[in-house]
Amino acid sequence: MQIKFDEASLTKLQPHLGTGKKLLLTFEDGVGPYSQHAMIHMQVQFTLNVISDDMATEGYDQTISSNLGDILVKGYSMDSLDENMAVHLNQTLDTMLLSGDIGSIDDNMGFIDFTTADGVKKNPAR
Repeated sequence: MQIKFDEASLTKLQPHLGTGKKLLLTFEDGVGPYSQHAMIHMQVQFTLNVISDDMATEGYDQTISSNLGDILVKGYSMDSLDENMAVHLNQTLDTMLLSGDIGSIDDNMGFIDFTTADGVKKNPAR
């Protein structure tokens, strides 16, 4: 399984990454410290998160490769993902589109940098 980020999303995300940081692709199901909600809904929702190496990763038991490095995911959420995925930045809304071989997976994927105090407030997707 792999994810390819487009140039615009790379430009947005790279300043948040570096030594001592990890990327998570969080299934928004209310489980774990990084999931923002567990609302009853008909659509699949994901958020891309940055955490520091010393922050908890319990439940994130699988890895997806990407052109930004490895991304940790909750293993059971992989049922909602595709073998080949792409992330495109919607520059108008400052959100991202996560798509796969079958089409759109989440057309309003947010981004939260949990290493900053205002990271959650800056998530434009939710």
